Amino acid sequence: MNDQDFTRSFSVDQTPAQVFAAINNVRGWWSQEIEGDTDKAGAVFAYHYKDVHRCTLKIVEFVPSEKIVWHVLSNYFSFTQDTTEWTGTKIRFDIARVGGKTEVRFTHDGLVPEDECYEACSEGWSTYVNSLRSLVSTGQGSPNIGQPLTETERALS
Repeated sequence: MNDQDFTRSFSVDQTPAQVFAAINNVRGWWSQEIEGDTDKAGAVFAYHYKDVHRCTLKIVEFVPSEKIVWHVLSNYFSFTQDTTEWTGTKIRFDIARVGGKTEVRFTHDGLVPEDECYEACSEGWSTYVNSLRSLVSTGQGSPNIGQPLTETERALS
């Protein structure tokens, strides 16, 4: 991680265990267009949004109530010259108890201002981090709602 990587933080009253469970409920805060397990070490899952974005992620670190790290195995953007821009990056969630609250630090290691998708991707992640905060605090996030992957899209991801 470097100080250029996209990062957002928030604090909530809920416990680290509750935050950890909410993060692993990826369909509850990011997208209902997720296929695969999102709540165990080593799991691989796929995300897609229309024909605009698809990616496959693997959970490479999974420390209950403390940390989750996803490795982007493959990525496709329809709107960037380098359609694979996220491939090889990591998305991390660090959870800590600070002053009676639980702090969540979201970092997309490798998403930096030089990236073509940085503006759109940082806006998107900001929206989803807010959705995660809402899921943790109120039990209701604001994930994308869409169609399941077609066979062709599944083959491409």
